[in-house]
Amino acid sequence: MPYNVKEIVANKPSRFTAGHRMCAGCGAPPVARMVMRALKPEDHAVVANATGCMEVSTFIYPYSAWTDSFIHTAFESAGATLSGVEAAYNSMKKQGKINNTTKFIAFGGDGGTYDIGLQSLSGAMERGHDMVYVCYDNGAYMNTGIQRSSATPRFADTTTSPAGTVIPGKMQSRKDLTKVLAGHHLPYVAQTIGYMNFKDLYEKAEKAIYTEGPTFLNVMAPCPRGWGYPTDMLMQINKLAVETCYWPLYEVIDGKYKINYKPTNKLPIEEFLKPQKRFRHMFKPGNEWMIEEFQKEVDKRWQELLDLEERD
Repeated sequence: MPYNVKEIVANKPSRFTAGHRMCAGCGAPPVARMVMRALKPEDHAVVANATGCMEVSTFIYPYSAWTDSFIHTAFESAGATLSGVEAAYNSMKKQGKINNTTKFIAFGGDGGTYDIGLQSLSGAMERGHDMVYVCYDNGAYMNTGIQRSSATPRFADTTTSPAGTVIPGKMQSRKDLTKVLAGHHLPYVAQTIGYMNFKDLYEKAEKAIYTEGPTFLNVMAPCPRGWGYPTDMLMQINKLAVETCYWPLYEVIDGKYKINYKPTNKLPIEEFLKPQKRFRHMFKPGNEWMIEEFQKEVDKRWQELLDLEERD
Protein backbone atom coordinates (compact mmCIF):
# COMPACT_ATOMS: atom_id res chain seq x y z
CA MET A 1 0.00 0.00 0.00
CA PRO A 2 1.46 3.42 -0.93
CA TYR A 3 2.55 5.31 2.16
CA ASN A 4 1.17 8.81 2.55
CA VAL A 5 1.83 10.32 5.96
CA LYS A 6 -0.74 13.11 5.60
CA GLU A 7 -3.65 10.92 4.51
CA ILE A 8 -2.97 7.75 6.50
CA VAL A 9 -1.41 9.05 9.70
CA ALA A 10 -2.04 12.76 10.20
CA ASN A 11 -5.77 12.45 9.66
CA LYS A 12 -6.20 9.72 12.24
CA PRO A 13 -7.64 10.99 15.55
CA SER A 14 -4.92 11.34 18.18
CA ARG A 15 -5.21 8.84 21.02
CA PHE A 16 -2.52 10.74 22.92
CA THR A 17 -4.10 14.15 23.17
CA ALA A 18 -3.01 17.75 23.58
CA GLY A 19 -3.00 19.30 27.02
CA HIS A 20 -0.35 17.12 28.62
CA ARG A 21 2.40 18.78 30.64
CA MET A 22 5.53 17.47 28.98
CA CYS A 23 8.30 20.03 28.39
CA ALA A 24 8.53 22.00 25.16
CA GLY A 25 11.04 20.30 22.86
CA CYS A 26 10.67 16.90 24.57
CA GLY A 27 11.02 13.89 22.28
CA ALA A 28 8.63 11.63 24.21
CA PRO A 29 5.17 13.06 23.27
CA PRO A 30 5.67 12.61 19.50
CA VAL A 31 6.70 9.01 20.21
CA ALA A 32 3.57 8.27 22.24
CA ARG A 33 1.31 10.02 19.74
CA MET A 34 2.69 8.13 16.75
CA VAL A 35 2.70 4.73 18.47
CA MET A 36 -0.95 5.17 19.48
CA ARG A 37 -1.89 6.33 15.99
CA ALA A 38 -0.59 3.03 14.63
CA LEU A 39 -3.60 1.31 16.23
CA LYS A 40 -6.58 0.50 14.05
CA PRO A 41 -9.43 2.89 14.89
CA GLU A 42 -11.72 0.04 15.90
CA ASP A 43 -9.23 -1.53 18.34
CA HIS A 44 -9.16 -0.72 22.04
CA ALA A 45 -5.85 -0.43 23.90
CA VAL A 46 -4.70 -0.81 27.48
CA VAL A 47 -1.63 1.32 28.22
CA ALA A 48 0.64 0.66 31.18
CA ASN A 49 3.04 3.47 31.98
CA ALA A 50 5.98 3.09 34.34
CA THR A 51 6.63 6.00 36.68
CA GLY A 52 8.63 8.68 34.90
CA CYS A 53 8.36 11.93 32.96
CA MET A 54 5.59 10.70 30.69
CA GLU A 55 3.45 9.29 33.49
CA VAL A 56 3.64 12.26 35.85
CA SER A 57 3.00 14.72 33.01
CA THR A 58 0.19 12.99 31.11
CA PHE A 59 -1.94 11.51 33.88
CA ILE A 60 -2.62 13.87 36.75
CA TYR A 61 -5.84 12.65 38.32
CA PRO A 62 -8.55 13.31 37.31
CA TYR A 63 -7.03 14.49 34.02
CA SER A 64 -5.54 12.24 31.34
CA ALA A 65 -3.97 12.75 27.91
CA TRP A 66 -4.77 9.12 27.01
CA THR A 67 -8.09 8.27 25.34
CA ASP A 68 -7.60 4.52 25.89
CA SER A 69 -7.49 2.63 29.18
CA PHE A 70 -4.45 3.70 31.23
CA ILE A 71 -2.66 2.16 34.19
CA HIS A 72 0.02 3.98 36.13
CA THR A 73 2.39 1.40 37.52
CA ALA A 74 5.57 1.60 39.57
CA PHE A 75 9.01 2.18 38.07
CA GLU A 76 9.92 -1.50 38.18
CA SER A 77 6.71 -3.20 37.11
CA ALA A 78 5.28 -2.00 33.79
CA GLY A 79 6.08 -5.33 32.13
CA ALA A 80 4.56 -7.35 34.97
CA THR A 81 1.47 -5.15 35.25
CA LEU A 82 0.63 -5.30 31.56
CA SER A 83 1.33 -9.02 31.25
CA GLY A 84 -1.17 -9.59 34.07
CA VAL A 85 -3.79 -7.49 32.28
CA GLU A 86 -3.19 -9.41 29.05
CA ALA A 87 -3.59 -12.73 30.87
CA ALA A 88 -6.86 -11.56 32.49
CA TYR A 89 -8.16 -10.41 29.09
CA ASN A 90 -7.42 -13.81 27.53
CA SER A 91 -9.21 -15.57 30.39
CA MET A 92 -12.30 -13.38 30.06
CA LYS A 93 -12.35 -13.85 26.31
CA LYS A 94 -12.25 -17.66 26.69
CA GLN A 95 -15.15 -17.41 29.13
CA GLY A 96 -17.16 -15.44 26.59
CA LYS A 97 -17.38 -12.38 28.84
CA ILE A 98 -15.82 -10.07 26.22
CA ASN A 99 -15.42 -10.22 22.46
CA ASN A 100 -13.64 -7.00 21.53
CA THR A 101 -10.06 -6.68 20.21
CA THR A 102 -7.72 -5.13 22.75
CA LYS A 103 -4.03 -4.39 22.30
CA PHE A 104 -1.59 -4.03 25.18
CA ILE A 105 1.13 -1.35 25.11
CA ALA A 106 3.61 -0.48 27.84
CA PHE A 107 5.64 2.74 27.92
CA GLY A 108 8.70 3.32 30.06
CA GLY A 109 11.70 5.63 30.06
CA ASP A 110 15.22 4.27 30.08
CA GLY A 111 15.34 4.40 33.88
CA GLY A 112 12.24 2.24 34.12
CA THR A 113 13.33 -0.01 31.25
CA TYR A 114 17.13 -0.34 30.98
CA ASP A 115 17.53 -0.39 34.76
CA ILE A 116 14.75 -0.64 37.34
CA GLY A 117 12.17 -2.38 35.14
CA LEU A 118 14.48 -4.72 33.24
CA GLN A 119 13.59 -7.79 35.32
CA SER A 120 9.81 -7.52 34.84
CA LEU A 121 10.27 -6.59 31.16
CA SER A 122 12.49 -9.62 30.55
CA GLY A 123 10.01 -11.86 32.36
CA ALA A 124 7.04 -10.62 30.34
CA MET A 125 8.94 -11.10 27.08
CA GLU A 126 10.16 -14.59 28.04
CA ARG A 127 6.66 -15.71 29.02
CA GLY A 128 5.39 -14.77 25.58
CA HIS A 129 2.61 -12.30 26.41
CA ASP A 130 0.97 -10.67 23.41
CA MET A 131 2.07 -7.12 24.20
CA VAL A 132 4.31 -4.28 23.03
CA TYR A 133 6.86 -2.62 25.28
CA VAL A 134 7.95 0.84 24.11
CA CYS A 135 11.03 2.40 25.70
CA TYR A 136 11.31 6.16 25.21
CA ASP A 137 15.03 6.53 25.75
CA ASN A 138 16.07 10.00 26.93
CA GLY A 139 19.39 8.82 28.29
CA ALA A 140 19.07 9.49 32.02
CA TYR A 141 16.67 9.70 34.99
CA MET A 142 15.28 13.02 33.79
CA ASN A 143 12.17 13.12 35.98
CA THR A 144 14.11 12.90 39.23
CA GLY A 145 16.99 15.29 38.54
CA ILE A 146 19.00 14.12 35.49
CA GLN A 147 20.91 11.27 37.14
CA ARG A 148 22.87 8.88 34.92
CA SER A 149 21.30 5.59 33.82
CA SER A 150 22.77 2.66 31.92
CA ALA A 151 21.39 4.34 28.78
CA THR A 152 23.50 7.46 29.39
CA PRO A 153 26.31 7.66 26.81
CA ARG A 154 29.95 7.76 27.84
CA PHE A 155 31.32 11.18 28.89
CA ALA A 156 27.84 12.71 29.32
CA ASP A 157 27.54 15.26 32.12
CA THR A 158 24.74 14.38 34.57
CA THR A 159 24.09 15.23 38.23
CA THR A 160 25.55 11.88 39.32
CA SER A 161 28.32 11.79 36.71
CA PRO A 162 29.40 15.45 36.67
CA ALA A 163 32.11 16.44 34.23
CA GLY A 164 35.03 17.97 36.11
CA THR A 165 38.82 17.99 36.37
CA VAL A 166 38.97 14.48 37.88
CA ILE A 167 36.20 12.60 36.10
CA PRO A 168 35.10 13.68 32.59
CA GLY A 169 31.42 12.74 32.90
CA LYS A 170 30.06 9.22 32.83
CA MET A 171 32.90 6.74 32.39
CA GLN A 172 30.93 3.70 31.19
CA SER A 173 29.55 2.99 27.71
CA ARG A 174 25.77 2.88 27.26
CA LYS A 175 23.91 -0.41 27.38
CA ASP A 176 22.64 -1.75 24.04
CA LEU A 177 19.15 -2.70 25.18
CA THR A 178 17.79 -3.36 21.70
CA LYS A 179 20.24 -6.22 21.28
CA VAL A 180 19.50 -7.43 24.82
CA LEU A 181 15.84 -7.80 23.86
CA ALA A 182 16.78 -9.35 20.51
CA GLY A 183 18.55 -11.99 22.60
CA HIS A 184 15.14 -12.97 24.00
CA HIS A 185 14.30 -14.41 20.54
CA LEU A 186 11.20 -12.28 20.11
CA PRO A 187 9.24 -12.19 16.85
CA TYR A 188 9.81 -8.46 16.47
CA VAL A 189 12.31 -5.98 17.95
CA ALA A 190 13.07 -2.57 16.48
CA GLN A 191 15.01 0.61 17.10
CA THR A 192 13.51 3.81 15.75
CA ILE A 193 13.14 7.57 16.25
CA GLY A 194 10.87 10.50 15.38
CA TYR A 195 12.62 11.29 12.09
CA MET A 196 12.02 11.00 8.33
CA ASN A 197 8.42 12.29 8.59
CA PHE A 198 7.82 9.72 11.34
CA LYS A 199 7.44 7.03 8.67
CA ASP A 200 9.93 4.67 10.31
CA LEU A 201 8.39 5.08 13.78
CA TYR A 202 4.81 4.66 12.56
CA GLU A 203 5.49 1.57 10.46
CA LYS A 204 7.51 -0.14 13.19
CA ALA A 205 4.86 0.65 15.80
CA GLU A 206 2.24 -0.88 13.52
CA LYS A 207 4.34 -4.01 13.05
CA ALA A 208 5.00 -4.31 16.77
CA ILE A 209 1.34 -3.93 17.72
CA TYR A 210 0.03 -6.38 15.14
CA THR A 211 2.76 -9.02 15.39
CA GLU A 212 1.47 -11.84 17.56
CA GLY A 213 3.47 -12.33 20.74
CA PRO A 214 5.84 -10.11 22.74
CA THR A 215 7.48 -7.24 20.83
CA PHE A 216 9.79 -4.38 21.76
CA LEU A 217 10.44 -0.88 20.43
CA ASN A 218 13.40 1.24 21.53
CA VAL A 219 12.80 4.86 20.56
CA MET A 220 15.25 7.68 21.18
CA ALA A 221 13.45 10.60 22.85
CA PRO A 222 15.75 13.61 23.39
CA CYS A 223 15.35 15.74 26.54
CA PRO A 224 16.06 19.49 26.26
CA ARG A 225 16.60 19.87 30.02
CA GLY A 226 18.96 16.93 30.41
CA TRP A 227 20.73 17.23 27.07
CA GLY A 228 20.88 21.02 26.97
CA TYR A 229 19.65 21.90 23.49
CA PRO A 230 17.21 24.66 22.42
CA THR A 231 13.62 23.42 22.41
CA ASP A 232 13.20 24.09 18.70
CA MET A 233 16.09 21.75 17.83
CA LEU A 234 14.31 18.46 18.63
CA MET A 235 13.97 17.25 15.04
CA GLN A 236 17.52 18.38 14.21
CA ILE A 237 18.90 16.40 17.17
CA ASN A 238 16.94 13.34 15.99
CA LYS A 239 18.32 13.76 12.48
CA LEU A 240 21.92 14.08 13.69
CA ALA A 241 21.56 10.97 15.86
CA VAL A 242 20.62 8.96 12.76
CA GLU A 243 23.01 10.57 10.27
CA THR A 244 26.02 10.02 12.58
CA CYS A 245 24.91 6.41 13.24
CA TYR A 246 24.74 7.12 16.96
CA TRP A 247 21.17 5.79 16.81
CA PRO A 248 20.82 3.38 13.88
CA LEU A 249 17.37 2.51 12.56
CA TYR A 250 16.94 -1.23 12.33
CA GLU A 251 14.65 -4.13 13.13
CA VAL A 252 15.12 -7.76 14.12
CA ILE A 253 12.40 -9.96 12.65
CA ASP A 254 12.43 -13.54 13.92
CA GLY A 255 16.12 -13.16 14.72
CA LYS A 256 17.13 -11.61 11.38
CA TYR A 257 18.66 -8.13 11.38
CA LYS A 258 17.58 -5.53 8.86
CA ILE A 259 18.99 -1.99 8.78
CA ASN A 260 16.30 0.41 7.59
CA TYR A 261 18.49 3.41 6.84
CA LYS A 262 22.15 3.75 5.89
CA PRO A 263 23.42 7.35 5.61
CA THR A 264 24.87 8.14 2.21
CA ASN A 265 27.42 10.42 3.87
CA LYS A 266 27.86 9.36 7.49
CA LEU A 267 28.46 12.49 9.58
CA PRO A 268 31.20 12.71 12.23
CA ILE A 269 29.92 12.31 15.77
CA GLU A 270 30.89 15.92 16.61
CA GLU A 271 27.79 17.05 14.70
CA PHE A 272 25.57 15.20 17.20
CA LEU A 273 27.59 16.20 20.27
CA LYS A 274 28.06 19.92 19.60
CA PRO A 275 24.49 21.20 20.15
CA GLN A 276 24.22 19.48 23.54
CA LYS A 277 25.48 21.11 26.74
CA ARG A 278 26.00 17.72 28.39
CA PHE A 279 28.97 17.20 26.01
CA ARG A 280 30.41 20.72 25.91
CA HIS A 281 33.41 19.78 28.07
CA MET A 282 34.51 17.39 25.32
CA PHE A 283 35.30 20.36 23.08
CA LYS A 284 37.68 22.07 25.51
CA PRO A 285 41.38 22.06 24.56
CA GLY A 286 43.02 18.83 25.67
CA ASN A 287 39.80 16.81 25.60
CA GLU A 288 39.96 15.81 21.95
CA TRP A 289 40.61 12.23 23.03
CA MET A 290 37.05 11.99 24.35
CA ILE A 291 35.57 12.75 20.95
CA GLU A 292 37.95 10.24 19.36
CA GLU A 293 36.91 7.55 21.85
CA PHE A 294 33.23 8.34 21.32
CA GLN A 295 33.69 8.10 17.54
CA LYS A 296 35.45 4.74 17.86
CA GLU A 297 32.57 3.35 19.93
CA VAL A 298 29.96 4.56 17.41
CA ASP A 299 31.94 3.15 14.48
CA LYS A 300 32.43 -0.18 16.24
CA ARG A 301 28.74 -0.62 17.01
CA TRP A 302 27.72 0.45 13.50
CA GLN A 303 30.09 -2.10 11.97
CA GLU A 304 28.77 -4.82 14.28
CA LEU A 305 25.26 -4.02 13.07
CA LEU A 306 26.34 -4.14 9.42
CA ASP A 307 27.96 -7.52 10.07
CA LEU A 308 24.81 -8.88 11.72
CA GLU A 309 22.71 -7.82 8.73
CA GLU A 310 25.19 -9.37 6.28
CA ARG A 311 25.20 -12.59 8.33
CA ASP A 312 21.42 -12.86 7.97
